[in-house]
Amino acid sequence: MPLFAETILVVFSLIAIGYGSARFRLIKPETGDGLSDFVFTIAVPLLLFRTISTASFDHGAPWALWAVYFSAVFMTWGFAHLTIRAGFGRDARSGVVAGLSAGFGNLVLLGIPFVTGLYGEAGLAVLSQIVSIHMPVMMAASMLLYEWALRRDGAVTGSANPTALMLQFLRQLFSNPLIIGILAGVLVRYTGLWLPVVVDRVIASLAGVAGTLALFSMGASLAGYGIRGQVKQALSMVSLKLVLMPALALGLAMLTGLPEFQAKIAVAAASLPAGVNSWLIASQLNTGQRLASTSLSLGTALSAVTTGVWLFIADLLL
Repeated sequence: MPLFAETILVVFSLIAIGYGSARFRLIKPETGDGLSDFVFTIAVPLLLFRTISTASFDHGAPWALWAVYFSAVFMTWGFAHLTIRAGFGRDARSGVVAGLSAGFGNLVLLGIPFVTGLYGEAGLAVLSQIVSIHMPVMMAASMLLYEWALRRDGAVTGSANPTALMLQFLRQLFSNPLIIGILAGVLVRYTGLWLPVVVDRVIASLAGVAGTLALFSMGASLAGYGIRGQVKQALSMVSLKLVLMPALALGLAMLTGLPEFQAKIAVAAASLPAGVNSWLIASQLNTGQRLASTSLSLGTALSAVTTGVWLFIADLLL
């Protein structure tokens, strides 16, 4: 069995076990939420902290990697926005949610254990460079585009207060545990701060369970979303996320001459389905929750097949 097929089988088996445990009440409903909280607020931030502070990053600067990945993100976002508005007659606010559902990949709960299983610590180091700016970029884009959409739909009038928007963005950004972990890792890396052995071992122990618990808690969370209507729209968004975005990432990687290892990480990351963040942001925006929920559920299920296809194609072409 190819390594990527074995990794996909392990990853989606853990997700399925988490889903089944929650669906058939083998664990209490609040257990999945508690595990997700632990993963997002402690385990993954510590994993990112340790990776950024200790990894060699001998694959070079991330500028080309960022250019390839985020170009694929925003091109896909644009296609999704046009599809939901022109193809389904939805308003501009729904277009923002569609863009999130098609462009906001699950790089943390699914991406970190998946890429680590495929490419080891070196792969995690490359992925962490994408993750380090993924949340700020997507948060800023969703906030700015939603403000634009409100005015486009006539829901509010007048000009937005840029100071209030900036303060809201900074508040959300610097209270995010993932961002805190990343910044702490950068601080330790570039100041040469030394961590006592005991502290490092404690951090390593907590970070070491991040992957498995992330996948299990993701599956448990999926049991609470499910198919909530708007299947045609959701399938369109899922198709863009699982087919167009990795194709764009692969094409851009080849066009720009991105090094092979970075290119494979970019394609793998682009092939992942949308994560819970798309639904959470839709809830904050108070629109498109059903579209986000259905896209999340369908995309996760279908990506068990499509991700393997893209990894196979990347191996052939890169």
